[in-house]
Formats: sequence, C-alpha cells, structure tokens
Amino acid sequence: MPTLERIEIAGFKSIREMALDLRPINVLIGANGAGKSNFISVFTLLQRMREGRLQQYVAQAGGAASLLHYGRKQTPQTRLKLVFSQQAVHRFELAPTDDDSFIITNEFITSPDSTRSKPLPFATTKRPMREAGWSHSQAPLRDEIFAKIEKQGRPGVQRAIDVVRRFFASIGGLFDGLKVYHFQDTSSGALLKQTQNIDDNEALRADASNLAAFLYLLREKHPDSYRRIVATVRLAAPYFDDFRLRPNPLNDQKILLEWSERDSDDYFNAHALSDGTLRFICLATLLLQPKLPPMIIIDEPELGLHPYAIQLLAGMVRSASQKSQIILSTQSVTLVNQFTPEDLVIVDRKDRASTFHRPTPEETASWLESYSLGELWEKNVLGGRPG
Repeated sequence: MPTLERIEIAGFKSIREMALDLRPINVLIGANGAGKSNFISVFTLLQRMREGRLQQYVAQAGGAASLLHYGRKQTPQTRLKLVFSQQAVHRFELAPTDDDSFIITNEFITSPDSTRSKPLPFATTKRPMREAGWSHSQAPLRDEIFAKIEKQGRPGVQRAIDVVRRFFASIGGLFDGLKVYHFQDTSSGALLKQTQNIDDNEALRADASNLAAFLYLLREKHPDSYRRIVATVRLAAPYFDDFRLRPNPLNDQKILLEWSERDSDDYFNAHALSDGTLRFICLATLLLQPKLPPMIIIDEPELGLHPYAIQLLAGMVRSASQKSQIILSTQSVTLVNQFTPEDLVIVDRKDRASTFHRPTPEETASWLESYSLGELWEKNVLGGRPG
C-alpha cells in the first residue's frame, strides 16, 4: 500500500501556495483560523473525488468561489499535486465554471522512476471532466478507453496503460477508505448513541455513528483487538468494565451501545457516559482496530479528554503510525508534548495566507534542554500562536 509522501496545494481556501513532506505522524498546530482545518478539508475533497461526488462537495461548500483562495477574481484555479511512495505522482487542476462548480483540467500522472517520460493523461479526450479520472464513476469509461487503445497496438502504449492501471490500483487502496474523523458530536441526539443497523460494520464511520455495530463485529471476529480496546478504555475510565453488545431481542438487525460498570450488575446506555469517555472509546476503537485504514485523519482528537487520556491517545497514535499514516490537528499542549519536533507541522497565517513548516532540529535542540515541546509552542518559539 503506498503512502502519501508529499502534497502541494495552491489556490484552495486560505492556502495560497504550499508544499509539505508528510511523515508517519503529522500533528498540525496553530492559532484559530490559521488554516489547519482548510488543510484537512483537502483530504475531504480528495475523498469526494474518489467517490465521484466532487460536484456535491462543491455545492455543499458554497460553490467554487468559496473554495478558491479569495475567490475567482484573485485565484483562477485550484492546483494539487500528490507524490506517492514508489508509485506515482498525481497532479490536477480544478477550474471554476459559470454555474459556480468545478471542472477538472490537466489531470496527469507520471511514473516517478521514469524521468524521461511525458505525463500520462487519464483520458484520451481533451474535454475537461466534471469528475476525476480516478473516481469510481469514471471506471467504465476508463476501461473502455484502455480496451480501445490496447487494440491499436501502438509502441509504448502497453507500458503507458500498465502505469495508469498500477496507479489506479494503488491510489484506490489509499483513498477508498479515506475519512476525516470527527468525534465531537456526543449530544443526546448523536447517532452513535442511537439504535444502529447491526450489519453496518464494514468500517468505523467518520462520526462513529456505527460504533456499536463495529464493536460487536470486533468482539465476534477479532477478540484480541476487542480486548485491547476494552483494556485501554479501562485505563482512561477505571469504573468501566465492558461493553454490553447484543442484537435487540425484538429486532435482531438492530443494536445499541450499552456498557457495564465494574463491580456492578447494572448496565447503561451511551447516554450515561461522559462526553470525554465516549470520545475516548471512539478513538480507541479507531486506533486499535485490527485492520487500520492506510491513512487516518482526526480533527482535534483531544476534545473533552483528561490529560492522562491524552497521553494514552498519543501512545495509540504512535502505535498505529507503524501501519497507518496519521494526520492530526490539535490545540492541546499536553498532546504536543507527547511527540517529537519532527512530527509537528506549524500552521501560521501571514500576508492573508496560510503557511506550513516543520521545526528544524537547530530551532529546538537547545530549547528542549530546558523546556517541553508544548512550552515552546506556548512561548511562541515554534510559531503557531496568534499575532
């Protein structure tokens, strides 16, 4: 499975132009409004493109003009370039239309080990497309084009097709399960507290709305992972004993998240859990599941967590990063203290645009002899503070 080694973005929301090398762990810190959420929303854009729902995403965001950096008068298009490990480079442009949506232009891939080859277009048509060439919705068209080109038997064509097909296979695995996880909604009406379909268990949803169904699957099919989740939750909430997961006796296709308290025969539903405990359960389930997504993106995972729970969270992130690429945004000094300077991405806003950089060893080495990483952030040694 490839990893995303570098991303370049131009003309998207508060991002005028940026390039960032990505690591196994990437922790974004910065002031409110600096651009952390805008960076993360790029991955939501990529997810929607993979699903063939680019136009829906643009409409929900308020139109193309809302996504372009200070509107279409200042920014004619959004440009993205993705560099993957050992696989391919993918670049494309999103140009606004008269109806305030986007069309995809100049979408290319290149083989990174073939410096002499020209970029290979996804489609033979010169017409801009309203959905990405690598989206599910374009698959039938793609296969038809491949078949026609293969029949022509032109020199070098088969190699080009092989490169494109290899790219589709690799990029599909990375982005098919891509989600930006938000576990902020723990209100009484939150979906994760409601009755769920028991077979909604293919993957944990971005808002954990299928938490009970997913935990039930883990208990039945992956008991070791389930026990690790329960044991970790007990560290953060010592009163917690276990989940009580069973199909509804009146409808075996439904399930509700319930749990039991230690040294008690009583059991409770999710409404009896504190917001912080419920969010921690979601995080533990995400990060300790047996088959981790290739990329995990979490927006402000520390919300409502006790400092000790934040330390546990950091440990789970480090462990998960051995198999999955992690991107976090945070405002927590405690969470920042759990990582290294190389893991951090400092987000600032300068000259009406977001900037992104990593601290260098030279910037932090002498300071870290006397201060923690979080203290350096608070003292504005690293940047990422208002003003």
